[in-house]
Order: sequence, then C-alpha cells, then structure tokens
Amino acid sequence: MTYVIAEPCIDVKDKSCIEECPVDCIYEGSRMLYIQPDECVDCGACEPVCPVEAIYYEDDVPAQWSDFKGVNGQFFVELGSPGGASKVGATNRDHETIAARPAKSE
Repeated sequence: MTYVIAEPCIDVKDKSCIEECPVDCIYEGSRMLYIQPDECVDCGACEPVCPVEAIYYEDDVPAQWSDFKGVNGQFFVELGSPGGASKVGATNRDHETIAARPAKSE
C-alpha cells in the first residue's frame, strides 16, 4: 500500500508535502504532484500538511477520486523509480488524464 495524491492537488502544488517526505518520493508534474508507490514507505508525514487535503492512504481515497490510484502509479511507468524526486526535479509533464483536464480557475 501507499499514499495517493488526488484531484484537489491539480493546479495547486503547494509542495508542503515534499518538504515533509523523509524519503523524497513526491515528484512534481506540470499541474500536480505524484507519489512514487515503490519509494513511499507509508509513513504518512505528507498527509496532514497538505492544505487542500489531496493526500490519502490508498485504501481511503474517496470514491469520486478512486481513478487517482492508477494515475499516480501510471505516472511512473516511463519515469520508473529514480530513487528520489530531488534528483529529477520538476518533470514538466503529467499523466494524460491530468493533462486533458481543463485548468482550475482561481
């Protein structure tokens, strides 16, 4: 099991979770953040610091955002498990589902 970042993160990317993650497993896409499931140690440090409540334990993702379990995992198909987000930096890409969504208005 792992943690998942869901819809509330799109076009927000507060990054408080990145600062709290002890294993550097939260990667930055163009429009949202993604948790690398193989690198996540399920510590939960990221969840309480998210100001938009976008992070959930995999089994607790609300039904309306259940597709984000796959979105987070599939984001890493090409990227793999680089061993830390700080090594990669911002990826300037998103999962196709996220890229296709209209931008949130402020």
